[in-house]
Amino acid sequence: MMLEHGGKLAEAVALYGQAREDWLDLSTGLNPQSYPVPPLPEHAWHRLPEASQALIDAACHYYGALRLLPVAGSQAAIQSLPRLRPASRVVLAAPAYAEHAYRWRRAGHEVIEVPYGELGGMVDSCDVMVVCNPNNPTGATVEPAVLQAWAGRLAARGGWLVVDEAFADVEPRQSAVSDMPGLIVLRSIGKFFGLAGLRLGFVSAQQALLNALAEEIGPWGVSEAAQLIGTAALRDETWQNSMRARLQHDGARLEALLASCDIASQGCAMFQWWREPRAEEFARHMALRAIWVRKFDHGGIRLGLPHQEHDWQRLAMALSEWISR
Repeated sequence: MMLEHGGKLAEAVALYGQAREDWLDLSTGLNPQSYPVPPLPEHAWHRLPEASQALIDAACHYYGALRLLPVAGSQAAIQSLPRLRPASRVVLAAPAYAEHAYRWRRAGHEVIEVPYGELGGMVDSCDVMVVCNPNNPTGATVEPAVLQAWAGRLAARGGWLVVDEAFADVEPRQSAVSDMPGLIVLRSIGKFFGLAGLRLGFVSAQQALLNALAEEIGPWGVSEAAQLIGTAALRDETWQNSMRARLQHDGARLEALLASCDIASQGCAMFQWWREPRAEEFARHMALRAIWVRKFDHGGIRLGLPHQEHDWQRLAMALSEWISR
C-alpha cells in the first residue's frame, strides 16, 4: 500500500482537467523559491557516484553535526531504520508524517500513536520514539534540550529517539542535532532548498548506527549530481540567510491571509494547517480553481506557500469565494 502524499499533479490534471502548467501546487509545503542549481560537469552523469567528503563537510558545518550519513532523501532512512531493531514498542504523534508509523508497523513493530502534546509522558514506556520537529502537518515543536533529555532516557535502556527535522531549516536553533547515544536526527535538502527532486538528505547519529544504516541502504544511494548541487547549496550562506528572512515573511503572510478568512491555522514558516470539517469540499473547491492543496484523512488541510504575487492573489480570491458560500 502506498500512502497519500502531496504533489501528484498528474492526478489533479486527470481529475479536474486543467493543463498542468495552470495549476498552483500548494500541496507539498516545499519552498517554491528553489535554490538555483549550478551547471554540472559531464562526469556527474556518466560515472557511478563516489562518497563526497566535500558534501559531508559542508553538511556537518551547516547542521552543526559531528558526523552525517548522506541518503537519498530522509525517506530512505525512514524506510530503513525500522529494519535495524528487533521488535520494539514505538511511540509517535498523530497527526504527523504518516510514513513513520507506516514503516515501523510494516517492519513488525508495535506502534502507538498519541497527540503531539502527550509525547513527553510516553518516553519511559517505549523503546523508540519518533518526533517530527516541527511537526508535519501541524507545525508544533519541542525544544531541543527537551528532546535531548528524552534521548538520554531512551538510550539508558537501549532505546532510540528519532527526530525528523525536515522543516527545521528556517529556525536552525530548533535543531536537536547532538553527538549523544540513542539520538537519530533526520535532515532534508528538499524542503528549505526547494529541491525535492534531488533526493538528498542526511542522518546524524553515532557512528555504529550510521555504519549499520549505510549497510542496510546499500551502495550508490546518492547521485553525483545530488552531491554536487547539495554541496553548493549547503555552502551558500548568503542565499540561506536571505531565504530564511523571505520564508518567515511569507509564512506570516499566509497565516494572516487565512485569519482574514476566519481560518484559525497553525504551522511554521513553510506551511499552515487547520482542522477543516468540510475538508473534502474545501479541497474540491480549490481544485476547481486549479489550486492543489493537501487534504488529510483526519480532516485537516495544509497549504504551502504561493510563489509569485499573482499566485497569492489567486489563493486570496479562492479563499474569499469559499467563505462567501
